[in-house]
Amino acid sequence: MFETLTNRLTQVFDGLRRRGKLSEADVDVAMREVRLALLEADVHYSVVKDFVARVRARAVGAEVSKALNPGQQVIKIVHEELITTLGEPAPLNLSGPKPRVLMLVGLQGSGKTTAAGKLAKLLRGKGERVMLVAGDPYRPAAVQQLQSLGERIDVPVVAESGVKPPDLVAKAFDQAQKGGYTVMIIDTAGRSQLDNALMDELKAIIRRVPPVETLLVVDSMIGQEALHVAEGFRDTVSITGLILTKMDGDSRGGAAISIRSVTGVALKYLGTGEKLDALEIYDPGRLASRILGMGDVIGLIEKAEAAFDAESAQKQADKMMKGQFDLEDWLDQMRQLRKMGPLSQILEMLPGQLGQAAKQVDPNDVEKNFKHIEAIINSMTRGERRNPDVLNASRRRRIAAGCGMEVQDVNKLVKQYRETQKMMKILQKSGMKGLPKMFGG
Repeated sequence: MFETLTNRLTQVFDGLRRRGKLSEADVDVAMREVRLALLEADVHYSVVKDFVARVRARAVGAEVSKALNPGQQVIKIVHEELITTLGEPAPLNLSGPKPRVLMLVGLQGSGKTTAAGKLAKLLRGKGERVMLVAGDPYRPAAVQQLQSLGERIDVPVVAESGVKPPDLVAKAFDQAQKGGYTVMIIDTAGRSQLDNALMDELKAIIRRVPPVETLLVVDSMIGQEALHVAEGFRDTVSITGLILTKMDGDSRGGAAISIRSVTGVALKYLGTGEKLDALEIYDPGRLASRILGMGDVIGLIEKAEAAFDAESAQKQADKMMKGQFDLEDWLDQMRQLRKMGPLSQILEMLPGQLGQAAKQVDPNDVEKNFKHIEAIINSMTRGERRNPDVLNASRRRRIAAGCGMEVQDVNKLVKQYRETQKMMKILQKSGMKGLPKMFGG
């Protein structure tokens, strides 16, 4: 998401940490590098100018000069001012009579329909009864795409060919009221650019069914153009929040940093992948930590909680710590880990030096290794998986042939398993019995 920016800022901070004292000249050099890094990340120039001025004013004052670790204090100031720039968190408004209407708007190609599906899944997981409305009859396959998403997440989709979007929305609202739905999400039509026809239709929908939230979906890949799109919609329709999509792509991240300051509209969600659970509630503190290479431990824990069953995770953790786990347990742990999402996103959340070291690992190599391990273990009998001691030479040859790999690959896996067993027994003897609670409960 912010890899280039994070790497640049990390280099600046490493230089600050190495200095016992910081002169005004040292601060100016660091601020010049920070300014360049932010501009290269496509952060709006006015936002950069204001941000650097605020940091510098604090960094050359008594706040830093009296600090025991001046470099670390400057980093703390940068973190605090970045949170200020990113703006206060603004939770989704779900107040008022039911069903609460959420209307998604945006240009064509911004990821509106997928965002509607992701938001529906997220809210359904929080106990809401959700209905989706296919209000884009113009884009080929838009209705079918939303219907497909609805089937996958078990959420009904209201669609009717030949009915104009304002009329369809009014009919859907009536159905939602009678059906006891608590949230109705409208996927509206987009255009290739802002035009009167688009805005007139959105206004007509709002007149028929006033939404509690009008969320603008913006593609973060378009950089500073995202700011102009947000301003264009804000000036015509009452936008209450933003969803930035494709934050997992090659975007430089500047739109996320700039958009609140420039438009005054609150960010609500970040789309971080193609899967339907890849929608993050916007948290400026956590985002600032990730930008500055401090990781996002809270986000990592949330992903783990969503992927792991707490009771089975505790049992497996206890078995791991006692060195009593078998190859079936090992494979299950790896499968649970993969449920947390793409490895590149997980590594991005690791803090400090751990995160920097993890980024040296190629996620594709790790994924390939996962698949090899899975293939080898799946080629074993249940008895072999549960009691690896029986894996003699002939069995290992059979397993290798069964998964299309070499005997040395099987030997390597068994060796890794044995080493993990030994390590867990050592940890148990060293008194780290409480370690499983960090992971399982």
